[in-house]
Amino acid sequence: MEKRPNLAGLPSVDRILNWPGIAALADRHGRAPVLMAVRDLLAEVRAAAQHGGPLPALDEATTVATIGTRLNAQAASRLKRVFNLTGTVLHTNLGRALMPDEAVAAVVAAMRGAVALEYDLDDGGRGDRDDVVTPLLAELTGCAGATIVNNNAAAVLLALNTLAQQHEVIVSRGELIEIGGAFRLPDIMARAGCRLVEVGTTNRTHLKDYAEAIGPKTALILKVHTSNYAVQGFTASVPEAELGALARERGVPLMVDLGSGALADMARWGLPREPRPQDAIAAGADVVTFSGDKLLGGPQAGLIVGRADLIAQIKKNPLKRALRVGKMTLAALEAVLQLYRDPDRLAERLTTLRLLTRTRADIRAQAERVLPVLQVALGAHGDVTVEDCASQIGSGALPVDLLPSAGIGIRPPKRGGGRTLRAIEAAFREATVPVIGHIKEGAFHLDLRCLDDEAAFVAQLDGIKPAP
Repeated sequence: MEKRPNLAGLPSVDRILNWPGIAALADRHGRAPVLMAVRDLLAEVRAAAQHGGPLPALDEATTVATIGTRLNAQAASRLKRVFNLTGTVLHTNLGRALMPDEAVAAVVAAMRGAVALEYDLDDGGRGDRDDVVTPLLAELTGCAGATIVNNNAAAVLLALNTLAQQHEVIVSRGELIEIGGAFRLPDIMARAGCRLVEVGTTNRTHLKDYAEAIGPKTALILKVHTSNYAVQGFTASVPEAELGALARERGVPLMVDLGSGALADMARWGLPREPRPQDAIAAGADVVTFSGDKLLGGPQAGLIVGRADLIAQIKKNPLKRALRVGKMTLAALEAVLQLYRDPDRLAERLTTLRLLTRTRADIRAQAERVLPVLQVALGAHGDVTVEDCASQIGSGALPVDLLPSAGIGIRPPKRGGGRTLRAIEAAFREATVPVIGHIKEGAFHLDLRCLDDEAAFVAQLDGIKPAP
């Protein structure tokens, strides 16, 4: 007969819960999580014993340490802070734009207390949450109306569904974009209930192509800024001013989707120029959509600005309530837009712009300071050197324009190089504050353009030890 394991020596749940160390954990984490952890541990021990494994000694010290480790892991936030040393400033997977201090303070204040979100303090009646930022957007873009939703894809969907449901929308073939996650403009249009009418070719579209496509069922001309790719060579596209004139002549609204949505003239700081909402409106666009968390440098949001009558229609769409933003987004967005009223200090105060405008010399000097500590920490695991590199803006903005930067390159010994390289990358990801770089051409690269907290980064380098 099979010998059954002897489980009589296991302490009971009640006995474990009465241990002082476990009681201290219950004070910190709550009794329910501790009770569940204790039961799970005992169940694991019984299961191991049933399969012939030895019974571990469940003494108080060992059990308290085990339960404490598990509870700490469960209580840790899954939304962990990381060091973005990828070389991509607006990294979608890492949260895109970092908030300036003014926005952080505004969000904290909105979280801690009641705010006049939809309350009119002048007459005591119900207010409109978009009014928090509409005056600022009117000042900065020249729009007559504005509304805010949770991202730019939602902005495009809402505008199309409102203005062109069951009607035709004319778009150049060269502007039928796909953004991250296989999210395609034709799919958005289909969900919005409108019919896509393609004009021109992939590389060349002319004004006459739009003019010839306008018919009795045309509700909208849509021009899309190809912010996440570039078509080069034998190309032609129609400027917004010409499309705006055609739209007015034919009585069809012109909608412009700018995607990344820069509000400032990036060329002022030596960065590549990016189309701005105010330029599109001045050129005759009736509705303009753009993102809040890309070149604008604010929170995730989709901004819709333009003609007052069209914005009013969009705001009445029942989908608007499903897509609207909350008080924290509006608090952050208002604070960021306020910074744009002082363009002379914008590069100092807007985090995204400050990171984009860092010089290679400044970043390289930082890399030289970090280098000795990294060399000591990695020891024989890799050859650590300072190197010049190129950053990218990210999130689809200016995809072919790179920014001169500098950072650290870590190259493993030739013997077992590939395995060591992966171990190095994993060790940085497993740091107290994970460090995210990238592997390329046989090295692990850390672009330091976005390294704001140098002291915290250096302080944890001693704990980064790649597995042998």
